[in-house]
Amino acid sequence: MGSMSRCRMRSARTTTTYAILGLLGVRSWTTYELAKQVQRSLNWFWPRAERKLYDEPKRLVADGLATASQGATGKRPRTVYSITDDGREALRRWLDAPLAARTSEFEGIVKVFFADAGSLDQLLGTLDAIRDEAAGRIEELATFAGTGAEQSAFPGRLHISALTLQLQLEQELAVQRWTTWAREQVAQWDSTRDPGEWDARAVLKRLAAGATS
Repeated sequence: MGSMSRCRMRSARTTTTYAILGLLGVRSWTTYELAKQVQRSLNWFWPRAERKLYDEPKRLVADGLATASQGATGKRPRTVYSITDDGREALRRWLDAPLAARTSEFEGIVKVFFADAGSLDQLLGTLDAIRDEAAGRIEELATFAGTGAEQSAFPGRLHISALTLQLQLEQELAVQRWTTWAREQVAQWDSTRDPGEWDARAVLKRLAAGATS
C-alpha cells in the first residue's frame, strides 16, 4: 500500500524535469544560480525550463531525486539543491528513453504564415525583425562561446558545449540566409495576396526535389 501510494504521488516527469536534474548532475545550485545557468545554457534550446524553475527542484526533492539543504549568505537564507544517487540513475535511464518529436515555437514565422491578412510593409518588417533577432543571437553565441573557451566554469564539459553551440549557430545562420532569400522573393510580389509573376509552384517543386535527393 505504501509503495502504491508513493507511486501515485510521484509527480509526472517531463523533459524539463530531466533538464533541471541534468544541471544538478553538474553541481549543486541555489534556485537563483539555477536561473542564471538556465539563461546561459538551456534557454537556447529548452526555454520552458525557466518557466518551471521554482517548482521543478521541489518536485525532484519530493521524488527523492534531489536534496535541499538550508543555509545562508550573510543574513539571507538560501536553499541549495543537490542530486541524489537515485537522481543520477533516473537521469541515466532518461538518456536511453526514446526522443519526443522535435517542436519549434517561432512567432515570426506564424506572422509570415498569415501575412496575407496584412500589407507588404508589415511582412517585410517581420522579415527584418527575424533577421535582426538572428544577428543578435549570433553575436550572443559568439560571446558565450568565446567566454567558455577562455574561462569556462566547467572545463570538463567544453566538448558538450561546443557540440550543442555549433547547432545553435547553424540554425541562426540558416534563419539569416532564409530572411535574405524571402525578402528577395517578396520584392517581386504585387501584394501579400498577389505574388504577381512570382512562381510559387516552381519553388515548391524545387523544395520537393531537394527533400527527396
